[in-house]
Amino acid sequence: MNPKPPLFPYRGILPTIHSTVFIAQTAAVIGDVCIGQKSGVWYGCVVRGDVNEIRIGRGTNIQDLTMIHCAERGQGTYLGDDITVGHSAVLHACSIEDRAFIGIQACVMDDCIVEEEAMVAAGALVTPGKIVRAGEVWAGRPAKKLRDVSDVDRKFFAINRERYERLGQQYLAEQFGTNGN
Repeated sequence: MNPKPPLFPYRGILPTIHSTVFIAQTAAVIGDVCIGQKSGVWYGCVVRGDVNEIRIGRGTNIQDLTMIHCAERGQGTYLGDDITVGHSAVLHACSIEDRAFIGIQACVMDDCIVEEEAMVAAGALVTPGKIVRAGEVWAGRPAKKLRDVSDVDRKFFAINRERYERLGQQYLAEQFGTNGN
C-alpha cells in the first residue's frame, strides 16, 4: 500500500514537501507550505497555509493534533530546524527558532518569537507580540519566564527530536518502501 500524503492546493499553490518528510494520512497540509527534510507531521495535524505562508525547517516534528496557521495581514508562520512541537499545540503567525521546544497543548500567538533552544511549557499561552528569549522556559496562562533551560532539558530536547525523526523515517519506509533518503 502506497498512500498519498494529504497535500491540498489552495489558490493553485501546492505544498512543497521534501521527499524525506513523513506526513500522516490523517494530517492536512494545505496551500503555501514548505517542509524541510526528515521533518514529520503526525496524525490529526493541520498545517494551513491559505492566507499566508508557512515554512518548516529540517528535522522538525509536529506532533498529533497540532494546528499551525498564519495571519492574512502580518507575518506567516516560521519554524526553524530541529524543533519539537508537542501534541495539540497551536501556532499562529509566529516564529519558532532552531532547537526550540513547544510543549503539549501550548499556544503561541501572533507576532511572537520563540528564540533558539527556548521552551514553551505544556499548556502555556504566549500572548501576541511576546519574545521568549534563547534558553528561557516560559509557562502559565498568560505565559511568563519561569526559569532558564537546564542541561537536563537540552538532553531531553535532543532525545525527543532524534526519536521522532527515527520514527518518521520508519513510517516512511513501511508506507512507501523508502529508506528516507
